[in-house]
Amino acid sequence: MPPESQGLDSMIDSFATGLYSLASMLVGPGEDGVRLVETAFAAVETPAADEARDSRQSSRVALAAGGIEMLEGRDPGCLAAPDHLEPVLTCIEDEDLDAAGAYGEELERMIAGPDRDRVRDWLESLPAVPRTVFVLRAVAGFSAQQTASLLAEHAGPQAAGWTASAVRELFRQGLCSLASQLLHETAAR
Repeated sequence: MPPESQGLDSMIDSFATGLYSLASMLVGPGEDGVRLVETAFAAVETPAADEARDSRQSSRVALAAGGIEMLEGRDPGCLAAPDHLEPVLTCIEDEDLDAAGAYGEELERMIAGPDRDRVRDWLESLPAVPRTVFVLRAVAGFSAQQTASLLAEHAGPQAAGWTASAVRELFRQGLCSLASQLLHETAAR
């Protein structure tokens, strides 16, 4: 096999692994996650090296849209926009909130590292809305506005009212919940 083919195969394997990790966090592991990865790959042509970033983003959008639709199909209305969401005093300030979305790779490493069971258990314990918002922001790396748009476009009529500010608040609450969970369990050891 020529070296350039090996490099492309390695890139595609890495691409697929990352997409499956995202899919399993969004809809759970197993067959549904595999289907989402297949959907994402079908939506994006095999990327050339210089197009990898655009392909990665397009595949994540396709996977997120499919995942949101899958969750909505399982439990209609589960991703409805919050009616009244009051900001709460939390551990993360507004200026730190948008920067937290850039830590997707670090969170993916945490989920794959020694704390993986604790983080996955925490993530799986969340209701659909905060889990979906957290995964789309922290792992997929979407902005608050992109996340709100994806939810509004793919989660049915009850989701039409999603706003970037609601996404920010739920993401803030998720980050604080995760930090609290990890600190609590570390202190208990």
